[in-house]
Amino acid sequence: MKKISILLALSFVTLSCVSKKKYLALQQENGEIKSELQKTRVEKEDLEAKFDQIQARVDAYNTKIASLQDENNSKLEQVENVGVISNDTKTQMRNTLKQVDPAKLAQAKTLKDSMNLAIAYNLEKTIQESHMNEDEDFAVNINETVVMISIADNMLFNTGSYRLSPKADTVLQKLADVINSEPSLDIMVEGHTDSRTISTSNIADNWDLSVLRATSVVRQLQDQYDVAPEKMIASGRSSYQPLVPNDSRENMAKNRRTRIIILPNIDKFFALMANDGSVAENRMD
Repeated sequence: MKKISILLALSFVTLSCVSKKKYLALQQENGEIKSELQKTRVEKEDLEAKFDQIQARVDAYNTKIASLQDENNSKLEQVENVGVISNDTKTQMRNTLKQVDPAKLAQAKTLKDSMNLAIAYNLEKTIQESHMNEDEDFAVNINETVVMISIADNMLFNTGSYRLSPKADTVLQKLADVINSEPSLDIMVEGHTDSRTISTSNIADNWDLSVLRATSVVRQLQDQYDVAPEKMIASGRSSYQPLVPNDSRENMAKNRRTRIIILPNIDKFFALMANDGSVAENRMD
């Protein structure tokens, strides 16, 4: 009986030691878990704070973008195949269109039509003010926003040559005055020949002659009359765009020409809109 009591006592002591070790181990593990949890909470709070800062910046940017869009929408209107146009420009166009022939104005059905009329009017006025008078060797044609000036080759060059003659100075000076008068204008210079072939030591064929003549005009406008080179394009058409059939000396003379194409830059055409009157609101709205 005494032995049994001793065994029971030893068992109790042993179990107590094991339970205490487990308890201490669990307690340590619990502490580590609490520490890890606390660390996670701190990291979570840091992430939430950073997210709030980012969200605040995103909200601020979105607000700014919306404000800019509202501002642009109030100022700009889409024009088909052209881009956008501001209300200030529309006002200037109204002022210009007051001067346009009422019969032409009545044909303008869209905002783009009105813009073409305004630009064409200002270009035509600029050319008239430069005293570029038309004759059989010099013709001006305005088609919407493009002005085409055709100059017979005998006003610029000697026969079969791409070197400018002294009499070219008068017409090129007037042309330069038109180009330089408006910052919104670019030009393309096209050389045209008749159908007779040419081949010399300096000129390979009609393609060569037409391009060399255009280049001569462009260089003269740049070097002698201060036309900005970035506003000009030199090109040649050879004999492949005749005005009339090449079946007579007179017709061939008509086909030998230099064509100057004046191209308003729509992005800069505010310069074409100044100093004129107004037009009915429904034409522009």
